[in-house]
Amino acid sequence: MELKLVPKRARCIVARRTLQRAATLQTTRCLTTKFSKDHEWITVTDGVGTIGITNFAQDQLGDVVFVDLPELGSTVEKDDTMGAVESVKAASDIYSPVSGEVVAVNEALVDEPALVNTSAEADGWMAKVKLSDESELDGLMDEAGYKEFCAE
Repeated sequence: MELKLVPKRARCIVARRTLQRAATLQTTRCLTTKFSKDHEWITVTDGVGTIGITNFAQDQLGDVVFVDLPELGSTVEKDDTMGAVESVKAASDIYSPVSGEVVAVNEALVDEPALVNTSAEADGWMAKVKLSDESELDGLMDEAGYKEFCAE
């Protein structure tokens, strides 16, 4: 086996990239995800909340075959229905954990609803809502509280 020496400049580039990745991970960890008693999650960035159903909810539903998304530009109210998820086992409404305007929907779910099963709390997000009242987040659970809620 032949060992190759890495020039100092290359080591500096690798070190810089490693620090950048660490900073990105730290930023990602600082985002707070909140959970509702109806098994929806929300992560807020710059006043816009990304909403979806939790991994626990998708596991209870089974294989998701259809997702009804809210209309772009529509207004949703906290705890009101904003869409639905249908699986081979059941259908379930999606409730908005906050009030606001729908500024984006995950169109990928139209053709690939199974994303809810494979990545419920990431790629399976359903809508992005511009919050009208950020204080509504105070009534939601943090991750530890949600895990305890699901264990009951």
